[in-house]
Amino acid sequence: MAKTLLITGGAGFIGSAVIRHLITNTDHTVVNVDCLTYAGNLDSVASVSGDPRYTFEKVDIRDAAEVGRLFAQYQPDGIMHLAAESHVDRSIDGPAEFIQTNIVGTYTLLEAARNYWNGLSSEKKTAFRFHHISTDEVYGSLGDTGLFTEQTCYEPNSPYSASKASSDHLVRAWHHTYGLPVVTTNCSNNYGPCHFPEKLIPLMILNCLDGKPLPVYGKGNQIRDWLYVEDHARALVLVLLEGKSGETYNIGGHNERQNLEVVHTLCDLLEEMHPEKPAGVKQYRDLITYVADRPGHDIRYAIDASKIQRELGWTPAETFETGMRKTVRWYLDNEAWWKRVRDGSYRGERLGLGK
Repeated sequence: MAKTLLITGGAGFIGSAVIRHLITNTDHTVVNVDCLTYAGNLDSVASVSGDPRYTFEKVDIRDAAEVGRLFAQYQPDGIMHLAAESHVDRSIDGPAEFIQTNIVGTYTLLEAARNYWNGLSSEKKTAFRFHHISTDEVYGSLGDTGLFTEQTCYEPNSPYSASKASSDHLVRAWHHTYGLPVVTTNCSNNYGPCHFPEKLIPLMILNCLDGKPLPVYGKGNQIRDWLYVEDHARALVLVLLEGKSGETYNIGGHNERQNLEVVHTLCDLLEEMHPEKPAGVKQYRDLITYVADRPGHDIRYAIDASKIQRELGWTPAETFETGMRKTVRWYLDNEAWWKRVRDGSYRGERLGLGK
C-alpha cells in the first residue's frame, strides 16, 4: 500500500538518496523537508523533482509551528528523520548548531509527531512510524577487534556524536513514555553520489582533480566501515516499512578500511579513470600530505549488521571496490553538480582544529 512520507533533510547526501530511491523504485509519495543549509542541495533530487509524488517544503525542523503544519497538511503515514548537522570537524569549531539542530530539532519533530499520532485512528496509529536515522559514532571508538552491535553502550566522543546520541535517547524516551511507534538505525560511514565535498572521499577526489594536497589525519590508520549510500537508502526504507516498533537496527557495509587505504584506492582509480593530471603532478599519490590529527579522533568504527540481515533480509549490494568505482565515475561525470556546490559556502578549508 502506497504511503505518504515526510523526509527531513531530503536535500542532503543520504536524504536525497532515500528520495531518489522512493520515487524511482516505489509508489510512495514523498514530502522533502529541508531548510537548505550549506549541505542541502536540491540539485541532488533534480532527477525526481518533477514527479507528481514529490513535494518540497523549505522548513526548519526547529520551527514547531511549521512542523505542525506539515503533519496537518500532508497527513503522513511515517517520517524519516535525516536532518542533522553531521560533520565532526564543524562540530569541533562550532558545537552550538549541532545542539540546536540535532537535539532541539529532534525534540520538536517528536512532539509534533506525537500530537499528530494521538489524533489518528487505531489502525493508522499502529501503522505509523517515526524513523530516526543516526550514526555508529554514538558508540565511541573500538579497539583492534570487535564490532558495534545494537546492545553496545553509548560513548560519544565528539560534539557531533554526543548530539546524535542525545537525539537517539529522546526518540527512545518518546517511545517508552508516550508509546510513539519508532525505529532507529545507526549506520557506518556512507559514500557515493552527491556527497558534500568536505567529507573524506569527495574531498580527496576533487583535490586530486585540482592538483591540491590530500590531507590525511595523523598516520591515516583510523579505520571505518564504508557503506554505499544507495545500499543504505534501500535499508532505511526497508526498516521504515518492516522494522519492529521500538527496535534499533545497525546498518553497515562490511567494508573496513584504514583512511590511508581509502585515499590510496581513490588515487589508483583516478590513475586509471582520469590519467590527465594537473600540471606538475606525476602521480596522484604524490599529493598525499599528513596533517595534525583531529582532536579526540576515534580510531576505529565497525558495524555488526547481522540483525537487519537476519530479521529483514537486507545485505549491501556493493562491495568496497564496486562502490568506490561507481563513486569516482559519478564525480567525473557530474562536474556541474560539485562545481555549483563549491561555488557556495564550501571553500575546501581545513576545519576541526578546535580553535
